[in-house]
Amino acid sequence: MKKKLLSVILATAVAASLLAGCGSSAADTAAPAADAAAPAADAAAPADSSGGGKTYALVTKSAGNPFMERMASGFQEVVEAQGGTVVIQNPEAATPDAQISVIQSLISQGVDSIAVDGNDANALTAVLTEASGKGIKILTLDSDVAPDTRTVYCNQAGVSQIGETLMEAVYDLTGGEGDWAILSATSQATNQNAWIDAMKKLMESDSKYAKLNLVEVAYGDDEPQKSTDQTQALLQNYPDLKVICAPTTVGIAAAAKVLQDQKSSVKLTGLGLPSEMAEYIGEDDAHSCPYMYLWNPIDLGRLAGYTSIALVDGSITGAAGDSFKAGDLGDYTIEEIDGSTQIILGPPFKFDPSNIDEWKTVY
Repeated sequence: MKKKLLSVILATAVAASLLAGCGSSAADTAAPAADAAAPAADAAAPADSSGGGKTYALVTKSAGNPFMERMASGFQEVVEAQGGTVVIQNPEAATPDAQISVIQSLISQGVDSIAVDGNDANALTAVLTEASGKGIKILTLDSDVAPDTRTVYCNQAGVSQIGETLMEAVYDLTGGEGDWAILSATSQATNQNAWIDAMKKLMESDSKYAKLNLVEVAYGDDEPQKSTDQTQALLQNYPDLKVICAPTTVGIAAAAKVLQDQKSSVKLTGLGLPSEMAEYIGEDDAHSCPYMYLWNPIDLGRLAGYTSIALVDGSITGAAGDSFKAGDLGDYTIEEIDGSTQIILGPPFKFDPSNIDEWKTVY
């Protein structure tokens, strides 16, 4: 961590001169959640031949999702900088069936690796097993699938860490008691479900949260209109609601607009993109979201790009203990977590009124 933090500090100096010209950069995924540092520029490593002559595919959850677009841009940047060919597939809908269709197409194309942001933990098993049988390296990022159908999972942050961070935010914004709700993505999203389960377990195991009442877990399916409708339903159905926690970038943006437009006293927190949430971040009554968290989706895509290349060139096998260098992101070691091989990008990062104006131009 010390080495990664030093890298971030050095990169910060570079960011100051680059932001005005390029309009985007990488976030400090290794910075502590409590304090925001200036945005850092984590450019891909200089081009080399490690990815040359190979084709690396990324399958997102769906088209039109800003988080996915930024994640894909990081993946593409890394692979192309190292001489590889990139294929980005954005399914028309956030469903496993839509992902199955594009994965079958990638198998036919004979790509060398497929990185998947899973829409369902188990529904992709057959098609991913088929891909592996053809010699295609399979990895996941953002949202995992069944562990025995891929080599490794590029996880944005530890599940328990995200659960604890969000639960503490709910506790803070409710004053430690009262009704609150969750606005999630799809009911099958493995990352969302894991974070929610972690939050529920923490409520059950720690008496600190005994006075908090989780009234509902609503699902907006990562669609702006459905997330808007679900937010309005929560406000109507629970007149004593104090806080909504939305661990999804689409959901939190939709909920923020509803709450702010209606001048609701209900407060919001969760995981959001700074560029989409800047106008809603504030500690006064005029703003719906005092603070939120996220990691850098660009860096998550970069990590998946470096991991894909390392798997294809044989630098790693996906086994626990394998180590590799992910360019300017630093050195990573594959860990076994809850019986699953994972690479953890870094801790969640806090966005609040003190830093949102810096970060809204970054991603």
